[in-house]
Amino acid sequence: MAMMMMNLKRAATSAIRAFPAAPSSTGALARHLHGSVGESKKIVGVFYKANEYAEKNPNFLGCAENALGIRSWLESQGHQYIVTDDKDGPNSELEKHIPDLHVLISTPFHPAYVTAERIKKAKNLQLLLTAGIGSDHIDLPAAAAAGLTVAEVTGSNVVSVAEDELMRILILMRNFLPGYHQVINGEWDVAGIAYRAYDLEAKTIGTVGCGRIGKLLLQRLKPFGCNLLYHDRLKMEPDLEKQIGAKFEEDLDAMLPKCDVVVINTPLTEKTKCVLAVRIELCKFQFFQYRVDLGMFDKDRISKMKKGVLIVNNARGAIMDTQAVVDGCSSGQIGGYSGDVWYPQPAPKDHPWRYMPNQAMTPHISGTTIDAQLRYAAGVKDMLDRYFKGEDFPAQNYIVKEGQLASQYK
Repeated sequence: MAMMMMNLKRAATSAIRAFPAAPSSTGALARHLHGSVGESKKIVGVFYKANEYAEKNPNFLGCAENALGIRSWLESQGHQYIVTDDKDGPNSELEKHIPDLHVLISTPFHPAYVTAERIKKAKNLQLLLTAGIGSDHIDLPAAAAAGLTVAEVTGSNVVSVAEDELMRILILMRNFLPGYHQVINGEWDVAGIAYRAYDLEAKTIGTVGCGRIGKLLLQRLKPFGCNLLYHDRLKMEPDLEKQIGAKFEEDLDAMLPKCDVVVINTPLTEKTKCVLAVRIELCKFQFFQYRVDLGMFDKDRISKMKKGVLIVNNARGAIMDTQAVVDGCSSGQIGGYSGDVWYPQPAPKDHPWRYMPNQAMTPHISGTTIDAQLRYAAGVKDMLDRYFKGEDFPAQNYIVKEGQLASQYK
């Protein structure tokens, strides 16, 4: 018996040693930023190319050519600044720099997908910055486990996106795009537009997610005399709720059938996308399992909405089940779908949302107005300056800090 207990103890000890250590909540495994003060850093920025448009506006900072306007500042301090738009695949320009870069800057508009594999290769990487809002192009659990810091310029484009959402609601409600297409095609058919054009007044608008953007949208909708609803994990402040005249809906599936327009304002997290686990048996004793990401709004959820509902999504494309949106627009269950977010991005030429009826889609543009670019470029420069000095960032900018994810991504 004693020998058996000793053997069990040895086996347990070996198993514990073999099991990978969990990331430390105190940041003991973190690649500490404070230890790098005064050192020259290799910083890589990934942005879309503007080509002939790069010189048309001196404040067009979000493109590869103008690179947030921080090249001279970085190089004057002895740092290396590499900028590219080539970001995907094992032979991309970004991949060449993964092993020795210290900082990676990307945007939601032309995201550099930072996978667990890339994080493992990036031995010197300490800091991942999003020039804008939305860091779901990064494998956040892997970043947290590796002790990386992930931050974005919180608040930099909330006005831009809220204004864009209001525009899209009106475009869909007034059936604007068919009228525009008639003009450029030399046609004139008022009936082809008017039969499904409505006023916004007295319609019920619901936002799924009511953070900074959702609140601004509701404030801008108030003068239109709409019935305003919102679903979120947190209620807004009572005074603001009263001022806007919005009603909190705790149950999402109870809110959706009430809405003439549904606006998506929630981040992409494990909770906002549906995951279907598929088990395939190869034989009696073997099987493998894989995941299919369908989106928070799948065929079943869309079918429960009001027939002819209008949907605006400037949040993330993967929140929606791609084919369910196509089918809904084709059948008339969705009266119109508009947004500027796709999955993946950039969207391939054969992406079905490009060709579905009753859509008003654009490339990812809502958060990258010139005003927003000035804000997120300034925010990135501020965080880099703090990084070089070993100082903390504004608290609201952190997505991953010392092995911990921000609450909205948990």
